Amino acid sequence: MSAAAILKLQASGFSIEQVTALAELIDTQAATKADVEGVEHRLELKIADLKAELKGDIAALRTEFKSDIADLKAELKGDIAALRTESKSDIASVRTEVASVRTDIASVRTEIANTKNDILRWFFGFNIALVVAVFAIAKYLH
Repeated sequence: MSAAAILKLQASGFSIEQVTALAELIDTQAATKADVEGVEHRLELKIADLKAELKGDIAALRTEFKSDIADLKAELKGDIAALRTESKSDIASVRTEVASVRTDIASVRTEIANTKNDILRWFFGFNIALVVAVFAIAKYLH
């Protein structure tokens, strides 16, 4: 506490004991400019340390993310290649099945044509036999 402050307190009615007690209290409880500067300096050092630590952590994360992204890209490329191969295999299988179905359709068409020919032969054969029978009955009846 400054001398001017002590004189003002005494002029205001404070006793020497009260002023002394107040001065001691202020001296033990109040921070000096040097105290504040010391704390400020320590805080600046801690902030600088934290900045450096955070920069290091950010750099490590960046490296880790780049590595993870590269791994993911490689994995996706592998999955895409496998899917492409599987799709090609499925397409080839479908083409084989389509060719088989076409062969079956051609076979059914052949069978239908043969059946049609058989039916026509039987139909004409039956008609000829029927005409012969009609003529025979007509000749027998006359």
